[in-house]
Amino acid sequence: MAEKIGFLPFHAVNASFHNKKLDENPIQGTFDVIGLTYVSESPGELRCMPKTYNTKNSMRKPLLSVLAAFVLVSSVVRSQETDAAYQSVASVTVSDEMDGADPSTDRTDIKTKSLKKVKGMTAGYYLIANAYSKKKYRDKFIAQLTKKGLHAHYITNPKEGLSYVCVNHHMNWGDAVADYDSGIDGKYNDDLWILIIEEDFDDLVADKAVSNDKTKAKLIKKANEYYEMMWYKEAAKYYDLALEKNAGAYSREVLQRAGDSHYFNSNMEKAYKWYHLLYENYKDEISADNLFKYAHALKGNSKYGRAKRMMRLYKRKLKDEAGQRSARAALANEEIVDELLADADETEIKNLGINSKYSDFSPIYYGKDQMVYASAKDSGFLNTSRYNWNNQPYLDLYVAKINERSKTLDQSKKFSKKINTKYHEASVTFTADGATMYFTRNNTKGKKIIWGNKKVNYLKIYRSDLVNGEWTTGKELPFNGDDFSTGHPALSPDGKQLYFVSDRPGTMGKTDIFVVDVNDDGTYSEPRNLGPEINTPGREMFPFINDEKLYFSSDGHVGLGGLDIFESKRSGQGFEAPKNLGKPINSRLDDFSFIVREDTQEGYFASNRKGGKGDDDIYSFKRLQPEEAVNLNAITGTVTELITGDLMPNALVELLDENNIKLKETITGEDGTFLFEDLEGHTQYMVRVKQKEFFEEQQPIATLDNEVVTADVAMKRLKEMIVLEDGVKKLKTDMIHFDFDKSYIRSDAAEELDKLVEVMTEYPSMVIKIESHTDKFGPSAYNKYLSDKRAKSTRDYLISKGIDTSRIASAIGYGEERLLNECADGVPCSKEKHQENRRSEFIIVEM
Repeated sequence: MAEKIGFLPFHAVNASFHNKKLDENPIQGTFDVIGLTYVSESPGELRCMPKTYNTKNSMRKPLLSVLAAFVLVSSVVRSQETDAAYQSVASVTVSDEMDGADPSTDRTDIKTKSLKKVKGMTAGYYLIANAYSKKKYRDKFIAQLTKKGLHAHYITNPKEGLSYVCVNHHMNWGDAVADYDSGIDGKYNDDLWILIIEEDFDDLVADKAVSNDKTKAKLIKKANEYYEMMWYKEAAKYYDLALEKNAGAYSREVLQRAGDSHYFNSNMEKAYKWYHLLYENYKDEISADNLFKYAHALKGNSKYGRAKRMMRLYKRKLKDEAGQRSARAALANEEIVDELLADADETEIKNLGINSKYSDFSPIYYGKDQMVYASAKDSGFLNTSRYNWNNQPYLDLYVAKINERSKTLDQSKKFSKKINTKYHEASVTFTADGATMYFTRNNTKGKKIIWGNKKVNYLKIYRSDLVNGEWTTGKELPFNGDDFSTGHPALSPDGKQLYFVSDRPGTMGKTDIFVVDVNDDGTYSEPRNLGPEINTPGREMFPFINDEKLYFSSDGHVGLGGLDIFESKRSGQGFEAPKNLGKPINSRLDDFSFIVREDTQEGYFASNRKGGKGDDDIYSFKRLQPEEAVNLNAITGTVTELITGDLMPNALVELLDENNIKLKETITGEDGTFLFEDLEGHTQYMVRVKQKEFFEEQQPIATLDNEVVTADVAMKRLKEMIVLEDGVKKLKTDMIHFDFDKSYIRSDAAEELDKLVEVMTEYPSMVIKIESHTDKFGPSAYNKYLSDKRAKSTRDYLISKGIDTSRIASAIGYGEERLLNECADGVPCSKEKHQENRRSEFIIVEM
């Protein structure tokens, strides 16, 4: 999951094109081509869907593989400073009103998988004015542009013939955007797009290639370009390639950007890697912001102790008074982390079946039995635009029916054509009567993106009313702004207050929660910040309010990592100090968009925790009510030393189920006792005890009906297995028995051999020899052969358990030569007596 202000970021659509008007020098080889399907969804609109194919280059040197990403400059961009910026690939719009438009354009499938002898192309940024499938319309349009003084030409896929009219070319992104902003010095006033043609660095992954300093510099340059464009997922890939071999050689800025690129996509494992190197190499120069992110990356990797230390350093870095106060508050509560880790709330959570491989989040109740939520699910070939941040489709609102019995969501479908657009819609709230809704959308006017400062498209809240069973077109609220984001609306139950998230002026942190009064005449009060009790220097997001509490997500209050969900009780006109909901609602990654019915303690939330189906998943939860009945089923016992009877403190005691799966563990007290409580009645368990220099012991035991049962365990020292018999040192085990006429290791024999392995591990210089024996049945020669097989089988078992072959001097079978009892030929004996002779013995050669 990426950082969440309103929507999730998505990745660019890529394509390969051939420019007939450029360099005529051909490049030999096979090139990576990304196929596109162009679809006309409505009159004059052409949209593209990616089909990616693997590079197949038979040459052992990097070739210029042409990758072209078609990027609408007026698409949504995401700002690092505000956490509210978005950038995307958008559809190529062919306007019927534009001179020379191609009215017959319907659908063109580009099916080419590879091209050979493609003529050379110059990497860079091409300003595109229109797209055509027919030559006559293309040429007419080029002629019109030429009359305006523009140097127009076209870029065409040589196989399918779809052409893109190009009016200028630049070598860097900044110049291309500036040219777009000026309309090519005022010569062109209609929509423009940018076609990005770049080199493919897949061949540079090889160690030999990446070790080249020139190649590394090129990778860093490309990564920096993506970072400046806020395409963080692409930037991360190139930073990783360059940094993997020698990260310490790179500047503070490069390591910081590499960490940020992963952090913004919630890849905390990689973010931690680069932030850690940043800290180790530049600890005196690292910013407070990066210390804060480093601390969260540490939490995301369960390194809570070091995370606390980084939060203390973060406190020292903060300069402003509000930041110091918030940092002190966070540090004062850091001891809560240990409690959060130790205590899991009695809550049952389930991953919902409607989750897709993309992002699904922001559930909200709609009526009595429906749920509206946001999803980036790919609904088919018509849903083709991609958002640069993490390569997912745009978000739309969906509605699903709540199964009251299972609390799952069924019959999911798009919410409303009047609300969903080709950009993002998410985070919705409804009035109690269901007649009015507020939702978040990119700042648009009609079908056009509206840009704010720093070339960022911010978020706004829109209102829609239900009229004659249809939702009206969304109308933006008056307290929105073009130069900051406003989103995540949440109505109070009486509809008189609207809570929301913003990074507007007056925000204490990256994003804060605000509230406005909804007046009876339909107007709104001035926004009010909820203040330092709720808001921190970090992110507060996704509010949900009911009559009792405010729920929200934050990475500024103390938590387990990423965004955690908090609750704050109403107190007069404000709220009490927030409380972390703990596990299992919260995890070490992002948990957010929480809703609940207080009367039943059932609800939903979203998370990108491990084990989910997609980027973000929606989970249902139910807080379980404790049963009044008291469970007295328990197992207790005392661990002692076998020979002396001494009590054994600090021994590890494990409780296993009948499948040998560990359920619980504890350490014996000073009196050698242990206790396992809250067990199932009439159930078979195994108590396993471990202690250094002692053999591992196991004790089977079954619980009864609400009673405490006892399982005492006596431990035998490893050295007690070494005995002296007739002047010869031996490892004394219970008999290693074999079945009649067999040489395989039986399960009871394996248990004894495992003890031998423990002793030899404790005494690493010990060398033994193995002697194997049979009973008197069968020919003497065959018994000799069989016993030799048993000796070798025993040796092989020890080796399989990690004993080096050099520590087994010999493994010899003696057949029936050394019987232990009187059971020779002609002497009647029981089966048990004969089995005593089928054995292996272990002689110590060296200690």
